[in-house]
Amino acid sequence: MADNEKLDPQPPARGGGRATALPVAADPGIADPAGLGLGAFAMTTCVLSCFNAGLIDASVEGVVVPLALFYGGLAQLLAGMWEFRRGNTFAATAFSSFGAFWLSFAVYITQIAPHLPPAHANDATGVFLLVWTVFTAYMTVAALRTTGAVLGVFVVLTLTFLLLTIGAFAQSTALDKAGGWAGLVTAVIAWYASFASVANSTWKRNLVPTWPLG
Repeated sequence: MADNEKLDPQPPARGGGRATALPVAADPGIADPAGLGLGAFAMTTCVLSCFNAGLIDASVEGVVVPLALFYGGLAQLLAGMWEFRRGNTFAATAFSSFGAFWLSFAVYITQIAPHLPPAHANDATGVFLLVWTVFTAYMTVAALRTTGAVLGVFVVLTLTFLLLTIGAFAQSTALDKAGGWAGLVTAVIAWYASFASVANSTWKRNLVPTWPLG
């Protein structure tokens, strides 16, 4: 019998005998989706932050949209659903929420922002970023029980959202650029955490340190 099979005892057969036990495939489990979720978040954050930091001309910022829809959005949302299946509440909440963030961001910049009154568009962007600042801040508290790598992502991400929020309300280009640079740091840390997750899972040992906290 294969290692991934188990016996499923059958009820007694009619006539007093007992039916033969049939092999049933055991649940093979679900691979850790953290590498996917963190990688999707890192790449999309990096590209957007290049524009926020003023490193690339804003006229080609539309390149962010397909990443926000399919990698930062859809792929990360799927990673969150798999984390729910694995029973990891923190990762499930984080990946699902930030997947939804990127999907909503793509819709906002393509369908909503262009039609807002110019005099108040910055307030709409500010409140959009503010609620994500609040969410990221309290997820940072929960991250204190994860790993140093993940905690680093959330600490710097909270700072990123805070700078961008204040920059939007104040219409400050300097704060927007500061938020962009903080976003680039966030992306690097998230890429590191993604690399660690994939490498350690593949090598079946702690090849890349993540510094567990819990």
